[in-house]
Amino acid sequence: MILKKPKNIWKNMKTDKTTKYIFVTGGVISGLGKGIACASIGYLLKSRGFKVTIQKFDPYINIDPGTMSPFQHGEVFVLEDGSETDLDLGHYERFIDENMNSRNSNTSGKIYYEVINRERRGDYLGATVQVIPHITDEIKRRITAVNVNSAYDVVICEIGGTVGDIESQPFLEAIRQFRFESGRSNCINVHLTLVPYIETSGEIKTKPTQHSVMRLREIGIQPDILLCRSKFHLDESIHKKIALFCNVMPEVVIDAIDAETIYEIPLIFDQQRLGDQITDLLNLPRRKPDLKDLEEFVQAIKNPRDEVNIAICGKYTQLHDAYKSIIESFNHAGAENNTRVNIVWIESEDLTNDSETVNKLKNVDGILVPGGFGERGVKGKINAIKLARENGIPFLGICLGLQCAVVEFARNVCGWKDADSTEFNENTQHPVIDLMEEQKRVFNKGGTMRLGAYAAEVVPGTLAYEIYKNKQISERHRHRYEVNNTYLAEMVKAGLVVGAVNKELNLVEMIELKNHPWFVACQFHPEMKSRINKAHPIFREFVRAARKYHNQKAENARSQS
Repeated sequence: MILKKPKNIWKNMKTDKTTKYIFVTGGVISGLGKGIACASIGYLLKSRGFKVTIQKFDPYINIDPGTMSPFQHGEVFVLEDGSETDLDLGHYERFIDENMNSRNSNTSGKIYYEVINRERRGDYLGATVQVIPHITDEIKRRITAVNVNSAYDVVICEIGGTVGDIESQPFLEAIRQFRFESGRSNCINVHLTLVPYIETSGEIKTKPTQHSVMRLREIGIQPDILLCRSKFHLDESIHKKIALFCNVMPEVVIDAIDAETIYEIPLIFDQQRLGDQITDLLNLPRRKPDLKDLEEFVQAIKNPRDEVNIAICGKYTQLHDAYKSIIESFNHAGAENNTRVNIVWIESEDLTNDSETVNKLKNVDGILVPGGFGERGVKGKINAIKLARENGIPFLGICLGLQCAVVEFARNVCGWKDADSTEFNENTQHPVIDLMEEQKRVFNKGGTMRLGAYAAEVVPGTLAYEIYKNKQISERHRHRYEVNNTYLAEMVKAGLVVGAVNKELNLVEMIELKNHPWFVACQFHPEMKSRINKAHPIFREFVRAARKYHNQKAENARSQS
């Protein structure tokens, strides 16, 4: 018997690839902040001059989160191309200032749907279609498909769920294969895990991290870097203990501590040389990061000169993640105005009448009515809008907020007491908000709304034009109902101002009011285009108007006293 010489399995690997891959996994519990970790890593690499993109792999069977309740999944973030995605895509865009597309968002539903369609076409004719290799091959294809024309130096992939979850196993197996096939210097794993502090004993416990890494290693993945989510900085002895039991060097055990603002996290990571550790592991050139703008931005958030109270009157206020992009837009706008925005959460169902509305909103400097679906809480939103209109309180309406503002104006200014949206009352005699014509032929719920970026023309001489200082704009949409043009002329005659229109579709995009200091509503979602050091102009000017209103109230109070 002649023994064959063992093959060098790495000999034919393409270790000279220009694209590097970082897989971010999570352990112990969900909600540790993988999305923020990915965005922070992306920021650190981009600040070093590398071209970066980030993609998300979610293990749920839904094609996308578009049909999920906000209580189930938080905010649905809409991309330029109309893709409905996880809220982490919003963090990616805000941190690295890059527009994502459908390739950046993947779910088990999308992946299985693609494989099943291929099977029906006969692409696998003769083969038994299985999780391995067919599902894992499709996952690997999507990992590389995001990098069209090799535009990026680094692709960061967030794997949703937690190590040990049944639904995450195909993704973890795919990245195990991908790491093996790509070469050791082209692909690393960053594992985010929990290091809890037990208050009763006053101890920091490393065992959850040890077990999480053990589960990852059982799958065949050795983490290269550990991000340890903890309440406090870990001392050297804890670093060494984690390193010993998790088979890594102590210098790649990174503290991911609680921060005052999420935008401080890249700075915390950089202080521990995370950026340098990643570039070294990936054989990328070491470069000094440019973090000056981020440092100034963080200081502006943490140490503002002024502050205002702005109410968000919504129907999902029990879960703040349902309004994540709005919250971050206020952070961006506050920093640019040197003003802290204190959000006052108002459940719109509680605004049952005028006196209750006045009582709950008496101390605010601005009112925002956000988007939403369904009739629940609409009456309270309309009451809040009425209060803002009649009392000169700065107001911003978004999507459903615009529709409620039109209904309120039609009822209380035009005198059409039964005016409504056909979403809530199909038999109203004054359907001032109605289903778009093309939506009347749509029956499936998923991915069928007016979605993504649409152009609009801003009307000169309006507050909208003063905000944008530009006649042509493009904003992201997510809705089915629009202002009914049949009633528009009469409402304009009564004092409603159209601030922007989509000329191609003949649709109202923005409204405002005559003789009101700052009343703006938009059919689109401006919060989805606000970025670090690039606050959306609508939010920036809204916060400025709220600060002016706050100062006027204070001056009036001083004069009276």
